Amino acid sequence: MSMTKSLSGWGRWPVRDCQTIPLRVDAGFGDGPGFGARTAIARGNGRSYGDPALNPDMTVEATAARRMLSFDIETGELVLEAGVMLADVLSVFVPRGWFPPVTPGTKLVTIGGMIGADVHGKNHHGAGSFADHVNWFDLLCADGRVRRCSPQENADLFHATCGGMGLTGHILAASIRLQRVGSAWIRQTTVPVPDLDGAMEVFETNLDTTYSVAWIDCLAGGADRGRSLVYLGEHAEPDALEGTSRSDPFHLPPRRRKRMPMDAPGWALNRLSLRAFNHVYYRAGCRAAGPGIVDYDSYFYPLDSIDNWNRLYGARGFAQYQCALPLSTARDALLEQLDAISGAGLGSFLAVLKRLGPGAAARPLSFPIEGYTLALDFPVSSRALTLLDRLDEITIAAGGRLYLAKDSRMTQSTAEAGYGAALTRFRTLRAETGASAIFQSLQSRRLAL
Repeated sequence: MSMTKSLSGWGRWPVRDCQTIPLRVDAGFGDGPGFGARTAIARGNGRSYGDPALNPDMTVEATAARRMLSFDIETGELVLEAGVMLADVLSVFVPRGWFPPVTPGTKLVTIGGMIGADVHGKNHHGAGSFADHVNWFDLLCADGRVRRCSPQENADLFHATCGGMGLTGHILAASIRLQRVGSAWIRQTTVPVPDLDGAMEVFETNLDTTYSVAWIDCLAGGADRGRSLVYLGEHAEPDALEGTSRSDPFHLPPRRRKRMPMDAPGWALNRLSLRAFNHVYYRAGCRAAGPGIVDYDSYFYPLDSIDNWNRLYGARGFAQYQCALPLSTARDALLEQLDAISGAGLGSFLAVLKRLGPGAAARPLSFPIEGYTLALDFPVSSRALTLLDRLDEITIAAGGRLYLAKDSRMTQSTAEAGYGAALTRFRTLRAETGASAIFQSLQSRRLAL
């Protein structure tokens, strides 16, 4: 049964009224996908930031299909429906010694959404993106047929769907691989660095470290430009733990949840408050420098402990900006972007830098390319949108691209410049399979995907 809901991405901008129906894994959509003359897009838990999962004609809610179907304890193969939340996978399998080989910065996402965005994590330099650990998925296509897609079977559909933002069809179920881990804890080493060059040196000299990520002070200038806290991580074995954690390495104490009960006032996030926050945060990181042990929730999903943290940016919402920059041009482009951000006085206190490994050329809309990725949040305003246009220019001039899962405002020309001939391949496949006539989102219309 369909109903109208007011929906947005996690950035709370834009907001649209959409007709919604639940996803049915039995593919009981009638003749074809069953939408008649209407177009449709699948929506997971709404954690893409802008409008990739919005379609006023019909938005299909994948969280209605969330059963785990089978698990092979010998190989780590988990078969599950597309609407299963990563949080549920973690709660069931971490106590049994299993962990996803790739995870994004939130666990409040669906497996189908992780495939559709081909998410990457703090270990892309070594493990690749999520699609590298997907065995197969079942895809409801434009002709109403369900096709099993894998790197060996219907390979073109498989690669186009991984990163294709739901525009090739609806993922119904998938087979993914989990990895064994020795505990629910992470050996974290905090490395404060005084500038961007220092951060990049830490990344480059620790490519054999499993996980690495940096918080970067995007308002610091002069000699402090790009000062950062780099967090290196490895899964901890029991003998690295102390006390009861050593004897029960998969038990975690209850995590105290916080909540953002209301929208922050517009004046709360300004240059002075952001500069003060960044100064305090960096100094606290300096005091905590060196090795330590943290639970996996704190290392991978720190913001998930704050309900509705997107309210921090006020009622108008925010835009997240994430670019990938090639290794050869990343340093100069990052410095130019930091100068632009500082000059605009619109710093982001959630600024994250990661090292990316080689991308997957077979996946036309998969985001990662070998180099660096910078992610930033800005409250929506005319000044912020002007700044983001300038960051686009720097990214494209450096040979980079923007992340579709974080996008809410890029232009068609920016998408074409970033993805090049791969975008043409994607459009061709959509046309040939009939997907372009049915599977559409506000983003796909804006970017002519």
